[in-house]
Amino acid sequence: MSTLRDRKARLALRVYVGAVLGFLLLPILAIVPLSFSSGSLLVYPLPGLSLRWYEEVLSSPTWMRALGNSLLIGVLATVLAVVLGTLAALGLARRQGPWATAVKMLALSPMIVPVILVAVASYFFLAPLELTGSYTGLVITHAVIAVPFVVIPVLTALELQDPNLARAAAACGATPRAAFWRVTLPGIGPAMASGALFAFAASFDDVVIALFIAGAQQRTLPQEMFSGLRDSITPAMVAVATLMIIVSTVLYLAVARVQQRGRQALGA
Repeated sequence: MSTLRDRKARLALRVYVGAVLGFLLLPILAIVPLSFSSGSLLVYPLPGLSLRWYEEVLSSPTWMRALGNSLLIGVLATVLAVVLGTLAALGLARRQGPWATAVKMLALSPMIVPVILVAVASYFFLAPLELTGSYTGLVITHAVIAVPFVVIPVLTALELQDPNLARAAAACGATPRAAFWRVTLPGIGPAMASGALFAFAASFDDVVIALFIAGAQQRTLPQEMFSGLRDSITPAMVAVATLMIIVSTVLYLAVARVQQRGRQALGA
């Protein structure tokens, strides 16, 4: 009876999870086919199938410049976030007490505070420094919101790592620097890679901060989409959204692969 009850519970859980996933995916499945429409309106049934909107997006200087800005800013913000987030995690690992808790909350606050508040605060902070409307200001602000995505996995990896490994390396004659590069860093490498992918996704998908900080030359892909929504919604917008969904899916699969390798390495 217990086994039968457990099977029913697992089946009910799978049905519930499937229903939630279906509810989340159905809007996407309804929108993506519109990017292949041969017409100029977002209507069903489709008048025909065509790749004209993808061709228009990929051949448009405006869209390509926005894509280049998103990639450049995302990569630079990710590198900065990985460096700062890893250093913060190394400093906070295995620290106890109210001060350590306060610093952890401060490091994670950009993830908790609404992004509109982060954008407004960043604008008032960067404006006197004349960094608004610049790549530097946008990279710094995106790095701020991306740091928590690095701190969380790296801090978890450090807390799960056996501290006796570093002691054993020191007992074998390794200097603290050698122990870090040969023992600590390989252990947290998968967590750093996972945090980097999430940090890039946070920067690549941001539109609110870009609206406050970016200038005419720093327009990102989400910002270009937001601006286009105020004029007219065409299948070209859906094509861009589909490309962003593909990028997000690839990043998710990469994160899953990195986490799987990390678990295998820890198991070995």
